[in-house]
Formats: sequence, C-alpha cells, structure tokens
Amino acid sequence: MAKIPVINREVSWLSFNERVLQEAVDIKNPVIERLRFLGIFSNNMDEFFRVRVGSLFRKISVDHDKKDKLLLAQIHKTVVRLQHSAEKIMSDLKKELEKNNVFLIDNTKLNKEQGEFVKDYFTQKVRPLLFPIMIKSAPKFPDLHDDTLYLAVLLRDSKEDEEDEYAIIEIPDSIPRFVILPDSNGKKFVMFVDDIIRYNLKDIFTLFEEYDTFKAYSIKVTRDAELDIAADVSKSLSELLSYSIKQRAKGAAVRFVYDLKIPDNLLNFILKKSKITETEILIPGGKYHNARDYMKFPSFGIATHEYAVQKPLEHPDLKSGVSMFKVLKQKDVLLQYPYHSFTHVLDFLRDAAIDPKVRTIRMTIYRLAKESAIINALVNAAHNGKKVMVLMEIQARFDERANIKYAKTLQEAGVNVVFGLKNLKVHSKLILISRRERNRTVRYACVGTGNFNKDTAKVFSDVSLFTLDKRITVDLQNLFKFFEDLYKPYKYKHIILSPFNTRKKINSFINKEIANAKLGKRAEIFLKMNSLNDDGMVKKIYSAAAAGVKVRLLVRGICSVAQGLANFNENLEVRSLVGRYLEHSRIFIFHNAGHPKYFISSADFLTRNLDNRIEVTCPIYDTKIKNEIREFVEMQWTDNVKMRVLDHKLSNSYFVDGKSKKIEAHIDYYNYLRKQK
Repeated sequence: MAKIPVINREVSWLSFNERVLQEAVDIKNPVIERLRFLGIFSNNMDEFFRVRVGSLFRKISVDHDKKDKLLLAQIHKTVVRLQHSAEKIMSDLKKELEKNNVFLIDNTKLNKEQGEFVKDYFTQKVRPLLFPIMIKSAPKFPDLHDDTLYLAVLLRDSKEDEEDEYAIIEIPDSIPRFVILPDSNGKKFVMFVDDIIRYNLKDIFTLFEEYDTFKAYSIKVTRDAELDIAADVSKSLSELLSYSIKQRAKGAAVRFVYDLKIPDNLLNFILKKSKITETEILIPGGKYHNARDYMKFPSFGIATHEYAVQKPLEHPDLKSGVSMFKVLKQKDVLLQYPYHSFTHVLDFLRDAAIDPKVRTIRMTIYRLAKESAIINALVNAAHNGKKVMVLMEIQARFDERANIKYAKTLQEAGVNVVFGLKNLKVHSKLILISRRERNRTVRYACVGTGNFNKDTAKVFSDVSLFTLDKRITVDLQNLFKFFEDLYKPYKYKHIILSPFNTRKKINSFINKEIANAKLGKRAEIFLKMNSLNDDGMVKKIYSAAAAGVKVRLLVRGICSVAQGLANFNENLEVRSLVGRYLEHSRIFIFHNAGHPKYFISSADFLTRNLDNRIEVTCPIYDTKIKNEIREFVEMQWTDNVKMRVLDHKLSNSYFVDGKSKKIEAHIDYYNYLRKQK
C-alpha cells in the first residue's frame, strides 16, 4: 500500500476546535449558547497550550528537531487566525444581543446612573480584593500566574512633565466576571468586571497625583501544565503530586496573549521582565481575554436565548422505588447520558450502602463533580460496615487536587484507597458490588465510557452498562484483585484490557474483517471515539479500507485518518459530530460475518490509551442492548445538521445527504427515548 499522509495530532486538534467555533457562528443556535461555544473554544485553547504546546516546547528544547519548530510555527499561524475569527464572532454576537435588548457595555458607555452603580459596586466588592504592583520600581517583577487575567496599567502625565509609570493589577477570580447593571427603558445591561476596574483606575492610583491619564490593557500568560514528579521514595505519590501542583503555576510560558492596543514600550517592558523571548508564543488579541468565562454569561432568564430544556429521563426499566439489584436479575441495563438521568448511578451506590446483603463495593475514580454524592455514598457504605475499596487516580490532569482531597475523606471513613502507579494511569470507569444471595456471592457491575460525574453527565454523551453477567463480573473481580495485590497478573477471558491486550485484540478484529472482505464476504467496521491518532491503528484502518472493508469512523476530536484519499473513497467515511452535547462515548462494532461484536470502552485510539493506561473495553452480550446501541449510533451517523466530514484538507464541511428531513441527533435521539418511555 502506498504511503498515506497522516494528519498531525496538534493540527487535527486545532481543526476540532475550529468546529467548536463553527457552533458559535451557527445562527440556528440561540445567542447565549453561541456565546458559550465561544467560551468552550477559549477553554479548549487554554488547555491545548498548557498540555500539547507545552509538550512540544519541551521536546524542542531537548532534540531541536526542525520539524517540531515548523509545527510550532504552523500552530502559531493557525491560532492567530482562529483568535481573529473569535474576535469577529464576539463582535457579531454583541450586535445580536443588542437586537434582543441586551447590551454588553464598557467603561466608556455608562450613563450617570450606571456610573454611580459601578462606582458603588467597585467600592464594595472589587476594591478590597485589588493589590496593584508598581512594576517599574518593584524590586522583583511579579510572577504572572498560569491562566490568570491581569491588567497592565499605564500611568501618564499628559503634560509630559513626568516619565510614564507602569502597574500590574491581577483581576480576582473570586468575583463574577460579568456584572449585571440596572435595567433602563426595558433594556438590560451587563459589563465585564475588567471594565469596572478600568472605570475606577483614577481612584485606585490616587496617591500618584502627578498623573492624569490611566489606561489598562489585558494580558495573560499560559504555562506548561506538565507535572514534574520527583523520584523521592520517602514521600507518597499524593505528597509528591501536591508539591508538583504548586509548581505547575510557575511552569514555562507557552503563550502570552495581549491587547493589540497596548503601547509597545509597556509590552516590551513586561516581556523583558518576564523573560519571554520566543515570538511563537506571542498571541495578539482584543480588549478581553479568558473568553472561557462566556460559558457563564448571564441569560437574564430569556427562554429564546438558550436551548430548550431536555430534562434527563428516568430509564424505563429503573422505576423509582424499585431496587436496581432486582431489575438487574432480570436484564442488563444501558444508561445513555445526558438523555438518561445520572441519578440511577447514585441510586445504585446508595442501595449498596444500606443493603444488608451487600458485602463489598469496589470502584475506580478518575474525575468527580465538585460536590460529589458518590463520595457520600461510599463513606456511608463504609460506616455501614461494607468493605469499600476505591482505586483513586490522583494523576487526572487538573483534577489532582480534588482527587487528593477526596482520597483523604475516604481514608478517614475507613475506605481502602489504592492509588494508581506513577506511569500507569487508571482511566477505566468501573463499579463492582458483591451481594450475598442464598448462600452464594452475586456480583453486579457498572462499566462506563465516561466519568462518574453528575455535572459532566449533563453535557457529555456517554454510556454505562449495568450487568451481573458472570463473563464480565469475574473478569472485573480479577482486575480489582490486580489493583489490590500489587499488580499481580490475572487472565481476562472477556474484557479487553489496556495496556495488556487492547491493541492485539482490536487488530485481530480488524484482521478478521479484512480476511472476510478478501473472501468476498460482507465486512464492516464502525468505530466511535474522541480521538484517533495512534500510528499503528491509523495504518490498520487504512489497510482495512484498502482491502474492501466498509469503515465508518465517528471521531469527535483529534483524527489522523481522513476520507477523500485515492483508493479509499468507497470504503472509508470519517465524520465528526459537534453540537449541543460533547460526544464522549467509545463504541466499537465489527460485522464479524453476520454475527456482530459490540464493545463499549474507556479508551480512545491514542498510544497512551492503548499502551500506557488501564483501560477497559467491555463486550456487549445482551441482544436488546446491542439493538439500543445500533439505534443510537445509526441516528448519530445520519445527523445532517451538526455532522462534519473529516477530509485531508481539514475543511470541516457540513455533511449533506440531500434529504429534506433534517436529523439533529442530540435532539432527535432524546425525543426518540422520551417516546419510548
């Protein structure tokens, strides 16, 4: 097979974030939702620089590879282009808000009443939290913290009798970014807290009577988020991580965003004092940064400004007041978030915590909600005499501090908390409950594609399988023994487990489809995931398409496989669904000569998920649930409103099928389940 061009991971990720930006443009989305997509775009970009660009800088510092330097230049060019697009989109959205009598105004547009309100708000809420630093005379230039918003202030004497003075003000994140002003003539007004500070600059610097002109410009530094965990055997992993988290705020700068209108002298002074010399990290922007805060933009309670509410549904098999243990004796159950309520997971754990027949509860935890009822259920179970074991992954990026706190809470309650290995994250999503029934042990399991997090379950599209099928529960029992017995190896007959055999098993399934295609048999593969970048898997997928296997890929984010290349047009289709919900479930289907194999998984096709993490890919044996999964993926695949085609040009063009009926999976599938209920 001829050499196939593989799309670079970072380039593909930026293309994904451009799809998010498309949602901020889409006039079919309500105006506040478009603002929120702009916030999601910004938040994604922050993490991209903290993680991916940080890694690229570290790599360049070691091997000085010219290809990496060219990639960095390409990233910079793309980011600047997207930044300009985001600024234009925000300008358009402000006009759209004004059509709806909502005005986002700045410090230059206040009337007398608004000015008095802003001054009072500043005095009462903002001023006590501000501590300006006069950076020209300061003995040491302040450390600019990661992703913190600052105002660089210019103090000037208009008569030019005095030399300009400079100051830095950190905008506190403990107050809302947006402040609602009093209504006027049926119009609603809102203001950035940045502009409230700008409006009151003279009051902040009253000591400096020689200056009569005060101007402030937004700046922000993004730093490398990689944790450098020291090899100190005298300290626990949680102690080492706690120290590393503190050091993260002082990581190397990987992006410096600044207001284009900032005077050159002030900008150059800050860059010099911050020891920022690489032009690749300088990103010119507008008046405001940290656009991720648009995700919290006030809606003013106007229904047409937001999506119509889709209240999570009670699963038809899980009626209120009926124990899940009783239901699962009759059938397996598949929950699909955010369409189904996450409350069923909490009910599963609450029942286990008080059920006198339950002996043990075992669970893996990667990310939880800020206020998690999961922890309360596990603590109560321990207090009720259950043997509770939790594999707590405290290396979940940006959630390390929260997970360390939760781990301590569980340990204090008597829960056996096991931590993952330093270089082997446990990314699987598992619950295993053992119950004594008629003198024998029956195990009930939950295997999911997403975190046990009630907050993200409202917006992340994920699935969880509840089952007492021994083929699955025995393997999970052995996996938890593996966690508890210092990683003593066990054999797994049904679940597929990274880093041990996921790559081998997936390859074998694809090879079987290739063999069937060569025999003239029907051969098909459907893969749904967040990211697909592993070099071996990319080549294997192209090989399957070249051999005649019909391959359909539904990949939300990074995807190094593209359709539209010669030799694959008929057999390879690659799409991405970006819309109201964030697609997060991993579902793999292999035709298998008319006896399809269905799997759900916590693993994407990234090298880290296949080779460096504990990931569980779980077979689906229940026929009814196979049908449910098929109906779900087929509706998603036929979406002709929010679906994009992933081609080698990274055009992000919308999928067009020529049909008059519009299918928007995130809405239509909810309505489909609601009718079933």
